[in-house]
Amino acid sequence: MNEQLTNNILQTGTSLVGIVCKDGIVMGADRRVTAGGRIVMSKDTQKVKQINSYLVISSTGNAADALLSEKVIAAELKLKELRTKSRPTVEEAANLIGIMIYRNIRTPSMVPSIVGILVAGFNEDGTTELYTIEPAGGVYKVKDYDANFSSGMPYILGLLEREYKADKTVEDGIELAKDALKSSTQRDTGSGNGLDIFTITKDGITHAVSEEIVAEYR
Repeated sequence: MNEQLTNNILQTGTSLVGIVCKDGIVMGADRRVTAGGRIVMSKDTQKVKQINSYLVISSTGNAADALLSEKVIAAELKLKELRTKSRPTVEEAANLIGIMIYRNIRTPSMVPSIVGILVAGFNEDGTTELYTIEPAGGVYKVKDYDANFSSGMPYILGLLEREYKADKTVEDGIELAKDALKSSTQRDTGSGNGLDIFTITKDGITHAVSEEIVAEYR
């Protein structure tokens, strides 16, 4: 299983970023989908998605697994809300997703589902939180920034190590996320073509940036 996770991390073909700011969370991702890291299958796939009124997720891993996971996560959270007659907190939602991911890779299958996910949202008291869920199902609260196990992770974390400051506002975070994603797409062949950035604050969720990255031929 460790070898499967390692191989998946190296071939995910995605750049994700989540940044904790003093007044909210910023989450972004590129738009490229590849087959085996060699063929570009899609240039316009949105990888950051608002799945309900209070939660945003982004995924790295096999594209089909990621798409199915998004649908199942949204359904399971709605069922939990109906059963308990209360809205889950961001922490509760992240832990539920972690359990789902954990079970997926331990269910006997010829091709196990391996997906890494960033989860961000706002609670009913107005607080915002960011969690990273590793492909093995571990759930960790992020206090500064993360790129999960996306193939663009080394480039993104390298830039954020130098540029991140805890007192940044969401507006600052948007620009930092743009820089991190564009830096990654310059070096990671599995990432590119465009980017989407969401902000999560006590006032709600906003699709703040929807931008195409156009190649320049000189």
